[in-house]
Amino acid sequence: MKLLFKQRLFSWLDSYDIYDEHEHTIYSVNGKLSFGHCLDIYQNDQKVGRLKEVVLTLKPQFEMFIQDEYVGCIKKQITIFKPKFVLDCNDWTVEGNWLEWNYQIKDRHGVVIADISKDIYHLTDTYVLDIVKPENALYVLMIVLAIDAQKCSEYH
Repeated sequence: MKLLFKQRLFSWLDSYDIYDEHEHTIYSVNGKLSFGHCLDIYQNDQKVGRLKEVVLTLKPQFEMFIQDEYVGCIKKQITIFKPKFVLDCNDWTVEGNWLEWNYQIKDRHGVVIADISKDIYHLTDTYVLDIVKPENALYVLMIVLAIDAQKCSEYH
């Protein structure tokens, strides 16, 4: 399953649209005014998840919610050359390249869950998500949102 993750150009808060291969909107993401990033995820106009930044921590952390139920946390690891994130809810790891444009999500056995690549030829942040199993799409989306939010906080 491939998804295209695009940040909206004109928006006061973080907002994104996520499309399938046929350019149908699968998810929409709207930022909320809060201390730290808070992103609500919608599918067919119904809230299906939330990603909330944990502030005042040594390393960037984001709590994940499906509906309104806490399911886990994404934490950035301290590394030298390649960014790395871990999820405490399903033992997935996320490793990026040194440019922080491409990422790979793997389970604890090294099996690839998804490949994420940044498309640099757009005015806004745009990623291509190549997800092996469609049932993992919401988790993969939350990971990409966390990566993008962390990079936004780090460089601004």
